[in-house]
Amino acid sequence: MPDTHARLPRDAAQVLKLAAQGMFDIFASTAMGTMVVDRRHRIVWIDDGYRRFLPALGHAEADFVGRRVEDVVPNTLMGEVIDSGQPILVDLLTNPAGTFLVSRLPLRDEGGAVIGAVGFVLLDHPETTMQPLIRKFSQLQAELDLARRQIAEARRPKYTIASFIGSSPAALEVKRQARRVAQTDSTALLLGETGTGKELLAHGIHAASRRAAKPFVGVNIAAVPETLLEAEFFGVAPGAYTGADRKGREGKFKVANGGTLFLDEIGDMPLVLQSKLLRALQEQEIEPLGSDRVERVDVRIVAATSRDLAAMVAAGTFRADLYYRLNVLPIRLPPLRERLPDLEALVEALSEDIARRSGMPARSVSPEALALLARRAWAGNIRELRNTLEQAALMTDDLVLEVGHFGVSAPRDATGPVMLPEMAGGSAFPLAPPSIDGRVRPLGEQVAEIERAAIYAALHASGGNRVMAAKQLGMSRAALYDRLARWPELTAAS
Repeated sequence: MPDTHARLPRDAAQVLKLAAQGMFDIFASTAMGTMVVDRRHRIVWIDDGYRRFLPALGHAEADFVGRRVEDVVPNTLMGEVIDSGQPILVDLLTNPAGTFLVSRLPLRDEGGAVIGAVGFVLLDHPETTMQPLIRKFSQLQAELDLARRQIAEARRPKYTIASFIGSSPAALEVKRQARRVAQTDSTALLLGETGTGKELLAHGIHAASRRAAKPFVGVNIAAVPETLLEAEFFGVAPGAYTGADRKGREGKFKVANGGTLFLDEIGDMPLVLQSKLLRALQEQEIEPLGSDRVERVDVRIVAATSRDLAAMVAAGTFRADLYYRLNVLPIRLPPLRERLPDLEALVEALSEDIARRSGMPARSVSPEALALLARRAWAGNIRELRNTLEQAALMTDDLVLEVGHFGVSAPRDATGPVMLPEMAGGSAFPLAPPSIDGRVRPLGEQVAEIERAAIYAALHASGGNRVMAAKQLGMSRAALYDRLARWPELTAAS
């Protein structure tokens, strides 16, 4: 019997070289198809076995060899093997030609430089012989597709420019300017009081732009602690500080890459970060926290503020150069008091949305109540209008909201509501009458109505401070919390 051990090399490098050659020979001899690609990702050779897959890929050999592999083989990773120099020993490849078990190996010259790659089709139609692996692959692919759809849905713009309700001259001008702005990639600045619809219009501008299929990412600067803003915007490099994620974290600029980044309450940005934001806007470059590597991004900025940025520049609390960079395409959103012809349409749309979100029946507003609403100052604009409508709807079963439902006493009849005096915030809690259609209501039910109204009034008077409200009512905090748990609609007052 021959002594095979005597012929085995004892040097580790020689052993590995022999093993690699043996693996390559096995792949080459058993493969159902072989392809060779050069360092520029161009196909330079295929064997007879691979040629039979060409019709399903939609190519003849003359059109196949010499072209970039990414252009003719869907889902291929040959280019990744060449660029990284790392093999992919076993993988499943799915494309119009079918599903294949494949292996991809880099090819190196004598100096070790990667000069191309070779790919082997080890098995076609593996679903017939590798059922468990195929099922797992299919399950993971389905989960990945679902996650991608959910992420895309979450980042899709919620509103269009048409969602900015109103046909008054002021509203029509805002929508006209928004459509013009949407056709450019320039920075847009939305100016207006709180509650005028700046975020809604930012969504609409994105939805009407060429970036609509890409992410819309919003950041409320006033809601993020100052110490976290830099990481929120620019991301964190892996291991940048103790406790940081080993993989790092992408900032909002990176997440919004290709799409739109909405910077709400830009006037609240600290001076120390304004220069970094200016660089990101001008150069479309960011530098993650703890990194010395600059990354390119392609982001369209829409900023919004309820503050007077020009006055802040004069006071030295906002950088003049950043202000000029932001103020390229300004749009002023008018307050509600300047677009009262839109009030009826806004009330109708808001009432329908409140009903949809709460599950309650839709409420309409009487002409007299609408006239009353038109006389209000609306410091909180459309947001305040929505809050007022929602409070009124929560506190009654009536399908038509009258003057009395909005905190103003109305003439009483046998079935009309009894109103508390108008409270802070312009709302009151309606008390149901003791008798409705001749039916006497139980005393406990009437007492509960009075107790609910008193708690509602105390919460309004204290600005939502529950400790103060409990003290004013002469009850313990525990008792107040018990009532709030029993009547969750009262939390709207706090």
